Amino acid sequence: MNISRRTLLRYAGAAGLSGATAASLTTALTGFQQASAADISGYRALVCIFLLGGMDCHDTVLPFDEANYESYSRVRSSLLSSYNQLGGGSTRVRDRLLPLNPVNASQFEGRQFALPEELSELHDLFESGRASIVGNVGPLIEPLTLDQFRQRTGRIPRQLFSHNDQQSTWMANAPEGARRGWGGRFADAAISSSANSGESFTTISTAGSSVFLVGDRAQPYELGRNGAGSFDQLARAEQGRNSEEGEESFQRLRAFLQANDYDGNNLIGRDIASIQETAFLANEAYNNATQNAPDLPISFANDALGPQLEAVARAIQARDALGQRRQVFFVAFGNFDTHSSQAADLPGLQRTLSDGISRFVQTMDAFGLMNDVTVFTASDFGRSLASNGDGTDHGWGGHHFVIGDAVEGQTIFGDIPPYDLGHANDAGAGRLLPSLSVDQYAEPLGRWFGLTEEEIALALPGLSNFSSQESLKLFPGPA
Repeated sequence: MNISRRTLLRYAGAAGLSGATAASLTTALTGFQQASAADISGYRALVCIFLLGGMDCHDTVLPFDEANYESYSRVRSSLLSSYNQLGGGSTRVRDRLLPLNPVNASQFEGRQFALPEELSELHDLFESGRASIVGNVGPLIEPLTLDQFRQRTGRIPRQLFSHNDQQSTWMANAPEGARRGWGGRFADAAISSSANSGESFTTISTAGSSVFLVGDRAQPYELGRNGAGSFDQLARAEQGRNSEEGEESFQRLRAFLQANDYDGNNLIGRDIASIQETAFLANEAYNNATQNAPDLPISFANDALGPQLEAVARAIQARDALGQRRQVFFVAFGNFDTHSSQAADLPGLQRTLSDGISRFVQTMDAFGLMNDVTVFTASDFGRSLASNGDGTDHGWGGHHFVIGDAVEGQTIFGDIPPYDLGHANDAGAGRLLPSLSVDQYAEPLGRWFGLTEEEIALALPGLSNFSSQESLKLFPGPA
């Protein structure tokens, strides 16, 4: 849909419509009608954990068979030397790695893989059939060979290797400046199907504003580590409610904040008033829904990820009070741009990721919801296999985790290219030319979420460039 709801309403209120505008309006309305067929039975939530900076996929899913580990050690000798110099010994020596036993191991013809011990909880989830890995996924416009990339005869995503642009391309299929993301488009289908009693809590971010959650109707509701945001003036006024004058002042300010009584002609002023009213009412609704909620059964670490996943867990706990049956969440934490000090920095980030996901899964288990919640990772890009000394440089394709009881578990989907240079997916210095596009990664998530064929096509317009035979079977059965 190429027309926003606000634009649609503004056009509808105009005295007349041009032919072009009428055509756009018809297209938009057709899209809304198509989106009305989403499956909205039960509850389902998608939780995207975005690893800002570009997670090193080669230092996350490592080779375990001796031949490939030897090749890896040769190419990354300087980086592994940095690991060896750390106190306590290197966690990248082969004997300390945690081998993976995928049910589709025969696909890799004797090649074996492992996770570092810092990802031990994720390893346990994989081995118990509650998580899978999607190998070598990244932005693609259409299938692309190495020769086409080198000779520039195929369509290549714009602004490769740029942080901001590739973050946006992962979230919204276009470089920085994109206006709508595929998480928001998934949510549009749920909103149009009346899955939720209101739009405000269909998409929720714990990491500030995110294009990933923006749709034609979906707009992200932002949660802080302590829950809903607040208006500073109202918070200060609330402290003085112990007097009659203070109570009157508080009520006047509260009435002002929730009232959209702007009567001017300035569109910006009108929008600001509308945003203020929406934010105030949403915050009050969220606070009312969560204020009497019991404590979570699992505590979260006070690190870069834990409080965010705790906020997501509290929002899911309040799903019935908030009237939600379909939700998309966006969580993010950074410092994965490991150009240097990778051996010192990346293991701690991996521990944070693994621990946070494990505690979140335990919380969902206590709610009986892990079949209804799917967690998946994303990142700007992978990194180069070749080391620059004690770090790695920007890459392209990467390996990601999908976690949930609905997932076809203990499986490595896609491909894990050789841990060497000069192979068919080496776009230079061991940067991986993706085998799977972000659209192909997103498609099964959207189907599991309940989208129809038409809704998938609207949410992921680039998917039509890829063969349906290459669809990921992340979920068993028709999903």
